[in-house]
Parts: sequence; C-alpha cells; structure tokens
Amino acid sequence: MFFDSLIARARESAAKRKQYKRLVAEIDGFSSRDLADIRADRSEMLFQAYKQVYG
Repeated sequence: MFFDSLIARARESAAKRKQYKRLVAEIDGFSSRDLADIRADRSEMLFQAYKQVYG
C-alpha cells in the first residue's frame, strides 16, 4: 500500500515536471519582439505557468 502510493506520487511529480518543462520551453521560444507584440512579460508568463502546474 505504501509502496503503491509512493510510486503514484513519483509518477504524478514526473508528469507535472514534464508539463512545466514543456511550458517553459514554449515560453522561452518567444523572442523579445514576439513578447512585445503581444504585450507580455516573460517572467510573469513563467510565474503563471508554475502556478498552473504546481498550484
């Protein structure tokens, strides 16, 4: 029982990390010009991505 929950938490953690890394890569793919065009701030986008994934 304990081992099963440990494995489940590890899988959930890995899935969250994968999702966060994918979002960060997408945000990092924007050039400064792209961000200026959409009036976005990279650090705020990264913060929101973290908040979305980890709560």
